[in-house]
Amino acid sequence: MLIDLRSDTLTRPTPGMKDAMFAAPVGDDVFGEDPTVNALEEKIARLFGMEAALFCPSGTMTNQIAIRLHTRIQTEVICHQYSHIYLYEGGGIMANSHASVKLLPGELGKITASQIGESINPDDVHAPETTMVSLENTMNKGGGSIYKLDEIKPIHAICQEKGVKLHLDGARLFNALVETGESPADWGAHFDTISICLSKGLGCPIGSVLLGSKAAIKQARKVRKVFGGGMRQAGFLAAAGIYALDNQVERLKEDHVRARELGDMLSKLPVVSEIFPVATNIVIARLEGTTPEEFMKKLAEQNIKSVKFGKDLVRFVTHLDFGDDNLEEFGKRIREI
Repeated sequence: MLIDLRSDTLTRPTPGMKDAMFAAPVGDDVFGEDPTVNALEEKIARLFGMEAALFCPSGTMTNQIAIRLHTRIQTEVICHQYSHIYLYEGGGIMANSHASVKLLPGELGKITASQIGESINPDDVHAPETTMVSLENTMNKGGGSIYKLDEIKPIHAICQEKGVKLHLDGARLFNALVETGESPADWGAHFDTISICLSKGLGCPIGSVLLGSKAAIKQARKVRKVFGGGMRQAGFLAAAGIYALDNQVERLKEDHVRARELGDMLSKLPVVSEIFPVATNIVIARLEGTTPEEFMKKLAEQNIKSVKFGKDLVRFVTHLDFGDDNLEEFGKRIREI
């Protein structure tokens, strides 16, 4: 049995999701005529209390569209130094939007309202205009750390005061919400745009959704077209998203429970010096006396896959296809390392 914990993108559609996909009515989404895509966009926009939504192939695309909407040449984006939009989207901020980036430090990948307030550039010919702040929830490089709404409210307030757009890379936002019990609509009220990934913990084979105002999403459709993201009979994919929202949100809690148990197992290994606080479904282990490459080689010999996440870090991600039997087997195998 392969135990693959490299990412929650590895999930495969459940039988119920497959049935929903094959039964979906479809049309041409570029013409706005795919009824299932339209239903997904309306459903998730309503859930977050936002005006409109746009279905896209990937979270990178939804993030990059948002950046294009909120910036222009010679403007600046503020984000954490470990943000996905900066580290893992191929230099898209520069390549797609010709914008500058101001990177901020912060514990477990999070930044604060006071940091942001101090970092918004003054109206000065020497500095790019700050037009956008981007947050990430949950925070991948922070070990799945969670922003809570009480942390977001003052950030929203400073952005409103300064006339700066606020975007959320919510690739794993539902992981955060099932832990905090906070309302999606409350989150929607504090952001200009939100990106939601459907193909991670929610278990869809592909797809992300960008949420925003009607005006923003109208412009986003044009940007999506330029990025090559216009799809035709995409309802087969959108149906998976509808199924996931109806059936696979609450079960994310199971991934979190298994992640905490997995972290406890790893913490007992002599080569593990630290486990980042396990808030959701991501476990990051800090090593001593060995390298990530050496540790991962030993894991691979036990048919376990993980990813290097820094010079002394290894990441594990629990997901829909990692059940209690897999967790028990993981515990047995790592005792052989």
